[in-house]
Amino acid sequence: MMKRHDPTPFTLAACAEMLFCGLPITERVRRIDALGFQVEIWDWTRHDIEALKSTGATFSSMTGYVEGTLADKEGAERLVQTARESIAVAKRLGIPRLNLHGTGLDGKGLPVKPASQVSGAMWIRAHDTLNRLADLGEEHGVTFVLENLNTQVDHPGVPFARAEDVLELVASVERPELRMMLDLYHAQIGEGNLIELLRRSAPYIGEIQVADVPGRCEPGSGEIHYPAIARALNDMGYRGTVGLEGWASEGDELALQRFKDAFTL
Repeated sequence: MMKRHDPTPFTLAACAEMLFCGLPITERVRRIDALGFQVEIWDWTRHDIEALKSTGATFSSMTGYVEGTLADKEGAERLVQTARESIAVAKRLGIPRLNLHGTGLDGKGLPVKPASQVSGAMWIRAHDTLNRLADLGEEHGVTFVLENLNTQVDHPGVPFARAEDVLELVASVERPELRMMLDLYHAQIGEGNLIELLRRSAPYIGEIQVADVPGRCEPGSGEIHYPAIARALNDMGYRGTVGLEGWASEGDELALQRFKDAFTL
Protein backbone atom coordinates (compact mmCIF):
# COMPACT_ATOMS: atom_id res chain seq x y z
CA MET A 1 0.00 0.00 0.00
CA MET A 2 1.07 3.55 -0.71
CA LYS A 3 2.35 5.39 2.35
CA ARG A 4 0.53 8.71 2.55
CA HIS A 5 2.35 10.89 5.08
CA ASP A 6 6.09 10.58 4.46
CA PRO A 7 7.75 13.99 4.79
CA THR A 8 9.00 15.61 1.59
CA PRO A 9 9.80 19.28 1.05
CA PHE A 10 8.64 19.01 -2.56
CA THR A 11 5.27 18.88 -4.27
CA LEU A 12 5.13 15.54 -6.07
CA ALA A 13 3.29 15.05 -9.34
CA ALA A 14 2.93 12.15 -11.79
CA CYS A 15 2.21 11.97 -15.49
CA ALA A 16 -1.18 10.47 -16.29
CA GLU A 17 -0.06 9.81 -19.87
CA MET A 18 2.47 7.19 -18.69
CA LEU A 19 0.87 5.46 -15.69
CA PHE A 20 -2.23 3.23 -15.31
CA CYS A 21 -2.26 3.09 -19.10
CA GLY A 22 -4.93 0.39 -19.23
CA LEU A 23 -7.48 2.83 -17.84
CA PRO A 24 -9.28 5.80 -19.43
CA ILE A 25 -7.47 9.06 -18.81
CA THR A 26 -10.00 10.30 -16.23
CA GLU A 27 -9.56 7.11 -14.20
CA ARG A 28 -5.79 7.46 -14.38
CA VAL A 29 -6.13 11.00 -13.04
CA ARG A 30 -8.37 9.83 -10.22
CA ARG A 31 -5.95 7.05 -9.25
CA ILE A 32 -2.95 9.37 -9.18
CA ASP A 33 -4.89 11.99 -7.23
CA ALA A 34 -6.18 9.42 -4.72
CA LEU A 35 -2.60 8.35 -4.04
CA GLY A 36 -1.68 11.89 -3.05
CA PHE A 37 0.02 13.25 -6.17
CA GLN A 38 -0.67 16.16 -8.47
CA VAL A 39 -1.25 15.25 -12.11
CA GLU A 40 0.52 16.12 -15.35
CA ILE A 41 -1.12 15.80 -18.76
CA TRP A 42 0.24 16.35 -22.27
CA ASP A 43 -1.78 17.34 -25.36
CA TRP A 44 -5.05 18.72 -24.02
CA THR A 45 -6.75 18.46 -27.41
CA ARG A 46 -6.97 14.67 -26.95
CA HIS A 47 -8.93 14.93 -23.70
CA ASP A 48 -12.41 15.83 -22.47
CA ILE A 49 -11.55 18.89 -20.40
CA GLU A 50 -14.80 18.94 -18.42
CA ALA A 51 -14.31 15.27 -17.53
CA LEU A 52 -10.80 16.01 -16.30
CA LYS A 53 -12.09 18.95 -14.29
CA SER A 54 -14.78 16.77 -12.73
CA THR A 55 -12.12 14.51 -11.16
CA GLY A 56 -11.27 17.26 -8.66
CA ALA A 57 -7.55 16.53 -9.12
CA THR A 58 -4.86 19.17 -8.84
CA PHE A 59 -2.96 19.44 -12.10
CA SER A 60 0.69 20.48 -12.13
CA SER A 61 1.40 21.09 -15.82
CA MET A 62 0.33 20.39 -19.38
CA THR A 63 1.58 21.04 -22.89
CA GLY A 64 1.30 24.77 -23.55
CA TYR A 65 0.81 24.72 -27.32
CA VAL A 66 -0.76 22.59 -30.04
CA GLU A 67 1.43 23.44 -33.02
CA GLY A 68 4.32 25.71 -33.87
CA THR A 69 8.03 26.27 -33.43
CA LEU A 70 10.26 28.70 -31.60
CA ALA A 71 12.64 29.66 -34.35
CA ASP A 72 10.89 30.53 -37.62
CA LYS A 73 8.41 33.32 -38.29
CA GLU A 74 5.40 31.27 -39.43
CA GLY A 75 5.93 28.61 -36.79
CA ALA A 76 6.30 31.21 -34.06
CA GLU A 77 2.99 32.81 -34.99
CA ARG A 78 1.27 29.44 -34.80
CA LEU A 79 2.98 28.67 -31.50
CA VAL A 80 1.78 31.91 -29.92
CA GLN A 81 -1.74 31.42 -31.31
CA THR A 82 -2.07 27.90 -29.91
CA ALA A 83 -0.45 28.97 -26.66
CA ARG A 84 -3.36 31.39 -26.22
CA GLU A 85 -5.78 28.50 -26.76
CA SER A 86 -3.85 26.39 -24.27
CA ILE A 87 -3.95 29.12 -21.62
CA ALA A 88 -7.75 29.11 -21.78
CA VAL A 89 -7.79 25.37 -21.11
CA ALA A 90 -5.18 25.66 -18.36
CA LYS A 91 -7.30 28.26 -16.60
CA ARG A 92 -10.29 25.89 -16.65
CA LEU A 93 -8.22 23.16 -15.01
CA GLY A 94 -6.27 25.43 -12.67
CA ILE A 95 -2.95 24.49 -14.27
CA PRO A 96 -0.12 26.93 -13.42
CA ARG A 97 2.63 25.74 -15.81
CA LEU A 98 2.47 25.25 -19.58
CA ASN A 99 5.20 23.17 -21.18
CA LEU A 100 7.15 24.15 -24.31
CA HIS A 101 9.70 22.43 -26.56
CA GLY A 102 12.18 23.70 -29.12
CA THR A 103 9.76 22.70 -31.86
CA GLY A 104 6.43 20.95 -32.15
CA LEU A 105 6.51 17.18 -31.65
CA ASP A 106 4.50 14.54 -33.47
CA GLY A 107 2.75 11.59 -31.85
CA LYS A 108 6.04 9.70 -31.59
CA GLY A 109 7.89 12.60 -29.96
CA LEU A 110 9.78 13.46 -33.15
CA PRO A 111 10.18 17.06 -34.29
CA VAL A 112 7.66 18.32 -36.80
CA LYS A 113 10.42 20.61 -38.07
CA PRO A 114 13.79 18.99 -37.31
CA ALA A 115 17.01 20.98 -37.31
CA SER A 116 20.45 19.47 -37.78
CA GLN A 117 22.05 22.81 -36.90
CA VAL A 118 20.82 25.86 -35.02
CA SER A 119 21.83 29.18 -36.55
CA GLY A 120 22.32 32.51 -34.83
CA ALA A 121 19.15 33.76 -36.51
CA MET A 122 17.24 30.84 -34.96
CA TRP A 123 18.55 31.77 -31.49
CA ILE A 124 17.36 35.36 -31.97
CA ARG A 125 13.94 34.25 -33.22
CA ALA A 126 13.57 31.76 -30.34
CA HIS A 127 14.45 34.49 -27.82
CA ASP A 128 11.84 36.82 -29.33
CA THR A 129 9.18 34.09 -29.40
CA LEU A 130 9.80 33.22 -25.77
CA ASN A 131 9.48 36.90 -24.85
CA ARG A 132 6.08 36.95 -26.54
CA LEU A 133 5.04 33.88 -24.58
CA ALA A 134 6.24 35.51 -21.38
CA ASP A 135 3.98 38.46 -22.24
CA LEU A 136 1.06 36.02 -22.44
CA GLY A 137 2.09 34.46 -19.15
CA GLU A 138 2.21 37.85 -17.46
CA GLU A 139 -1.19 38.80 -18.89
CA HIS A 140 -2.90 35.59 -17.77
CA GLY A 141 -1.03 34.64 -14.60
CA VAL A 142 0.59 31.44 -15.85
CA THR A 143 4.19 30.33 -16.32
CA PHE A 144 5.59 28.85 -19.51
CA VAL A 145 8.30 26.24 -18.90
CA LEU A 146 10.77 25.27 -21.62
CA GLU A 147 11.78 21.61 -21.41
CA ASN A 148 15.10 20.07 -22.33
CA LEU A 149 14.99 16.82 -24.31
CA ASN A 150 17.53 14.23 -25.36
CA THR A 151 18.29 13.81 -29.05
CA GLN A 152 20.24 10.54 -28.73
CA VAL A 153 17.34 8.25 -27.80
CA ASP A 154 13.90 9.85 -27.78
CA HIS A 155 13.82 13.12 -29.73
CA PRO A 156 16.40 13.27 -32.55
CA GLY A 157 16.42 16.51 -34.48
CA VAL A 158 14.83 18.76 -31.85
CA PRO A 159 16.54 22.19 -31.75
CA PHE A 160 17.45 23.82 -28.42
CA ALA A 161 17.14 20.40 -26.81
CA ARG A 162 20.10 20.37 -24.40
CA ALA A 163 19.55 21.60 -20.87
CA GLU A 164 22.40 24.06 -21.43
CA ASP A 165 20.53 25.50 -24.43
CA VAL A 166 17.30 25.77 -22.45
CA LEU A 167 19.12 27.46 -19.57
CA GLU A 168 20.75 29.96 -21.92
CA LEU A 169 17.43 30.86 -23.56
CA VAL A 170 15.51 31.18 -20.31
CA ALA A 171 18.27 33.22 -18.68
CA SER A 172 18.48 35.51 -21.71
CA VAL A 173 14.76 36.29 -21.49
CA GLU A 174 15.10 36.75 -17.71
CA ARG A 175 11.39 36.96 -16.88
CA PRO A 176 9.50 35.07 -14.14
CA GLU A 177 6.83 34.03 -16.62
CA LEU A 178 9.40 31.84 -18.41
CA ARG A 179 11.21 29.12 -16.49
CA MET A 180 12.87 25.76 -17.15
CA MET A 181 11.12 22.42 -17.10
CA LEU A 182 14.33 20.65 -16.17
CA ASP A 183 13.95 16.98 -17.09
CA LEU A 184 16.72 14.97 -15.43
CA TYR A 185 16.07 11.84 -17.46
CA HIS A 186 16.79 13.72 -20.67
CA ALA A 187 19.72 15.58 -19.11
CA GLN A 188 21.36 12.36 -17.92
CA ILE A 189 21.30 10.93 -21.43
CA GLY A 190 22.44 14.12 -23.11
CA GLU A 191 24.75 15.77 -20.59
CA GLY A 192 25.07 14.11 -17.17
CA ASN A 193 26.62 15.90 -14.17
CA LEU A 194 23.10 16.42 -12.85
CA ILE A 195 23.74 18.00 -9.46
CA GLU A 196 26.01 20.66 -10.94
CA LEU A 197 23.40 21.26 -13.65
CA LEU A 198 20.79 21.76 -10.93
CA ARG A 199 23.00 24.26 -9.15
CA ARG A 200 23.59 26.31 -12.29
CA SER A 201 19.93 26.18 -13.24
CA ALA A 202 18.48 26.82 -9.77
CA PRO A 203 17.39 30.46 -10.31
CA TYR A 204 15.46 29.50 -13.46
CA ILE A 205 13.77 26.21 -12.56
CA GLY A 206 9.99 26.14 -12.77
CA GLU A 207 9.62 22.39 -12.28
CA ILE A 208 11.77 19.26 -12.17
CA GLN A 209 10.84 16.11 -14.08
CA VAL A 210 12.38 12.72 -13.34
CA ALA A 211 12.69 9.18 -14.65
CA ASP A 212 15.57 6.75 -14.52
CA VAL A 213 18.09 5.77 -17.20
CA PRO A 214 17.93 3.55 -19.18
CA GLY A 215 14.29 2.74 -19.78
CA ARG A 216 12.58 5.93 -18.59
CA CYS A 217 11.00 4.23 -15.59
CA GLU A 218 10.65 5.30 -11.96
CA PRO A 219 13.60 6.25 -9.69
CA GLY A 220 15.48 3.19 -8.51
CA SER A 221 15.08 1.29 -11.75
CA GLY A 222 18.30 2.52 -13.33
CA GLU A 223 21.57 4.38 -12.85
CA ILE A 224 20.56 7.75 -11.38
CA HIS A 225 20.85 7.99 -7.59
CA TYR A 226 17.74 10.06 -6.99
CA PRO A 227 18.02 10.26 -3.18
CA ALA A 228 21.22 12.27 -3.75
CA ILE A 229 19.35 14.47 -6.22
CA ALA A 230 16.63 15.04 -3.61
CA ARG A 231 19.19 16.01 -0.96
CA ALA A 232 20.89 18.40 -3.36
CA LEU A 233 17.58 20.05 -4.26
CA ASN A 234 16.71 20.40 -0.59
CA ASP A 235 20.12 21.90 0.19
CA MET A 236 19.59 24.42 -2.63
CA GLY A 237 16.29 25.43 -1.05
CA TYR A 238 14.14 24.13 -3.88
CA ARG A 239 10.55 23.78 -2.70
CA GLY A 240 8.76 23.41 -6.01
CA THR A 241 7.25 20.52 -7.94
CA VAL A 242 9.03 17.30 -8.86
CA GLY A 243 7.12 15.29 -11.45
CA LEU A 244 7.48 11.63 -12.37
CA GLU A 245 7.38 11.52 -16.16
CA GLY A 246 8.21 7.88 -16.57
CA TRP A 247 6.81 4.39 -17.02
CA ALA A 248 6.35 1.80 -14.29
CA SER A 249 8.98 -0.93 -14.38
CA GLU A 250 6.87 -3.42 -12.37
CA GLY A 251 3.59 -1.86 -11.25
CA ASP A 252 2.08 1.63 -11.24
CA GLU A 253 1.49 1.98 -7.50
CA LEU A 254 4.91 0.50 -6.78
CA ALA A 255 6.48 3.00 -9.19
CA LEU A 256 4.77 5.88 -7.40
CA GLN A 257 5.89 4.56 -4.02
CA ARG A 258 9.49 4.30 -5.22
CA PHE A 259 9.28 7.80 -6.60
CA LYS A 260 7.94 9.11 -3.31
CA ASP A 261 10.58 7.22 -1.32
CA ALA A 262 13.37 8.71 -3.44
CA PHE A 263 12.19 12.24 -2.67
CA THR A 264 11.43 11.67 1.02
CA LEU A 265 14.17 13.09 3.22
